[in-house]
Amino acid sequence: MNLYEVLIDYPDVLTPEDVQEILNLSRSTVYELLMGGVIKSIKIGKKYRIPKLYMLQFLYPGTDFLDIERGKRKDEYCGDNPPSA
Repeated sequence: MNLYEVLIDYPDVLTPEDVQEILNLSRSTVYELLMGGVIKSIKIGKKYRIPKLYMLQFLYPGTDFLDIERGKRKDEYCGDNPPSA
């Protein structure tokens, strides 16, 4: 399974409720992880929002998603992997 397919059924920006469902954790545990910075997030007013990238970084620590994306772009735009018709 491709790393990006893990969260394919979710929006690009997750809510704490989405995280709760993905990780099968209680609401309070999710908020502890968000407030403690264990799961990176963006706070808008009083609401937490979690970009998929942050969730992937939590799920797969040590993975350099920028390198993966750069490799994907190289394949797509440099002609190394021509698109199939």
